[in-house]
Order: sequence, then structure tokens, then C-alpha cells
Amino acid sequence: MSQELSSDTVTVTGMQRTEASGPADPLEPVSFPGLYHWPPQPLAALQWLGSVLFPWGLIYIGLAVLTWIFLTPAMDRMADLSIDWIFLLWLRNACILAMVAGGLHWWLYVKRGQGDRYKIDSRWPRPGRQYLGGRQTLDNMFWSLISGVTFWTFYESLTFWYYASGRIDIVTWAESPVYLMVMCLAVFFWSTTHFYFIHRLMHLPSLFRHTHALHHRNLNPIPWSGISMHPYEHAVYFTLYLLWWVVPVHPVIIILTGFFQTLSPAVSHSGFRWISLGRWGKMPAGDLFHHLHHRQFDVNYGNITTPIDYLAGTWHDGSPAAHARFAKPGRRR
Repeated sequence: MSQELSSDTVTVTGMQRTEASGPADPLEPVSFPGLYHWPPQPLAALQWLGSVLFPWGLIYIGLAVLTWIFLTPAMDRMADLSIDWIFLLWLRNACILAMVAGGLHWWLYVKRGQGDRYKIDSRWPRPGRQYLGGRQTLDNMFWSLISGVTFWTFYESLTFWYYASGRIDIVTWAESPVYLMVMCLAVFFWSTTHFYFIHRLMHLPSLFRHTHALHHRNLNPIPWSGISMHPYEHAVYFTLYLLWWVVPVHPVIIILTGFFQTLSPAVSHSGFRWISLGRWGKMPAGDLFHHLHHRQFDVNYGNITTPIDYLAGTWHDGSPAAHARFAKPGRRR
């Protein structure tokens, strides 16, 4: 992927960006997932599945296990709906989201710990009248914590209550370890499939104008932009929990579902393709595939984990050829 820089304009994958803050590292086009190559390529598929799990997938799974053991009320307590344990879940979820999104934001945008190295868009956040309080960070924090965490906790609490009250059986690790390991991996595919369809729904003109536009005013996303959405969109976004009302799992899977649905967007919206670990290398962060959606609106509605965009003809890999193919006169970018 080529990148050209002048004092006032940056072109990345053919996209004009103004008021650049400095040079950024070249970005590689998005690769098509090895799992879906045809004819099948088993080695490529295994390598790609490994990239799904390492490092972030394993981080979310490990965090879900620790949260279940140390930060979740006992199941017998959740057999009856009560504001006390529901509020504890809300507080727990708010703190974990703040730890991940806030930690990334502090390192990348407040401390600027790696400068603009690996930054997808070389511009930095700036005040704007479109944001609450005139600041993108405060605006995104408000919608993420007040609306996002509340709807997250609402669906999670109902799901826990559904299990704790005996309406569906809990699957234990002792009796079905292989099934539950498969379900852990299934969370990633279920979440991204669900996201594609509800995201396409949100791009219907009337819904976009009244709801999804709130998320899309983040043309240059930051970690707090991940679940910064209109409450109506949150109400739809977290319906993926309802799968576990008919497919029995262990509570760790329920917690993992919430983490992948809320924490992974903070990482993918970070605005940096990689997080530098100094002498230890780097780890993946910002999702160029979704960042292109924020720039061009009608491409990349889903995620590469379930590449429905490829079938729908809206797959933009970030290459100059893809940009030329999707460019239209007067098209909003």
C-alpha cells in the first residue's frame, strides 16, 4: 500500500486526509482470512485461527475466566432479579471497559506513548460542535458508559437470571470440555455474524439518520468510540445474548460474549494498527477494515472474521485498486 505525505495532505489507500500531524507507517492491505480460501488451505486456515485467538482472543477468554471466579455474584444469588447484584455487574462492566478503553486512550492519545507510529489516520482528535461538550473523548465516554454499559448489563443480567433460575441448564466444564471450548471460539464468529446484519440494518436511511449517525460522527475513531452508540442501537447490538437462551453454555461463555462485544471494539477502534511493545515487538490493535467503513460508510459493514462483505460485494481491503473500484463522484468519504 502506498502512502504519500505533504505538509497539508496525506493520502492512504487513495483517501484524502487533511491537516496531517506527521508521517505514519505504511499500511498493508487487509488479507482475506485463510479459513475461507478455496480450494482449502489447511495450514493457512490454522494460522489464521491462531491469529483470532492470539493475543486478544486469549486475553478476552482469560479475563472472562477471572471475572467469573472473582467478580461475578454466585448463581443462587442471581436466581431472583434484584437491583443490588445487577448494579454490581454494571459497576464491574464499567470498570473493565474503562480499564481497556481508558488504558488504550491514555497510552495512545494522552501520553502519546508511540507517537504516530502505526497510526491509521495521522490526524489527532480535535474539539467539534458535533460532540457532547465539544470533545470527542467526553462524548464517546458518555455514550459508552451511560448507555452502552447499561444495555450490556441489562442483557447479561437477564441471561444470568435465565440460567440461575433453572430455565436452561448450565453446561459444566467437567462434563463437556470440548463443547465449551468450541463455544468459546464460536463467540467470535457469532458476534461478527450478528454484527454484520444489525449493522446493515442501522444503515437504512431513517435508522442511520436518527441513530447510527451518532457512532459515525467519529470519522477518526479512538478507543472510546468502539461502543459509542445511540441507545436504540445498543438495544439491538446486545441482542446477540439471546442465542444463549436456546443454546446452553457455561457462564464463562456469557461473560466472554459481553467482553468480545465491548472490549474488542475499543481495540479495533483504537486508530493504531499496532501497539508497540518496545523491545518485545508489537501486538495488533486498530482494524483497518473497519476504519475504512468509518471513512467511506458503505463498505465493510462486517468484520473479516465472517467475511459476508466479500459475498455482498462490499469488501474493501484498503488497496488503491479497491479504492478506485468503490470511488464514485460525490460519494461521501
